Amino acid sequence: MKEMPSAKFRIGQVVKHRFFPFRGVIFDVDPVFSNTEEWWNAIPAEVRPRRDQPFYHLLAENEDTEYQAYVSEQNLLSDDSGEPLRHPEIKDRFDGFDKKLNAFRPRQSRHH
Repeated sequence: MKEMPSAKFRIGQVVKHRFFPFRGVIFDVDPVFSNTEEWWNAIPAEVRPRRDQPFYHLLAENEDTEYQAYVSEQNLLSDDSGEPLRHPEIKDRFDGFDKKLNAFRPRQSRHH
């Protein structure tokens, strides 16, 4: 049985794309690629990442807009700039920034 790769980054961590000008906060992690074939095939073959690595769901932003992104581990770097993020969903998913951990604190799930 093939061993699942372990994630380099964690939920709440601020990251930036290795090549493109956007950054964001991780809100979910897939241990390997778990998106659609259509999404996969839309990536030019010469820059298409491997499937057998963690992929991260980001609340992402660039200079112009905020959005959600799905990014392979090989294309992310830790962002330790300390620059604030403006994505409107951050307040819904996180309870604030923990300076000691240098990451956002995920909101605890509420069970009824």
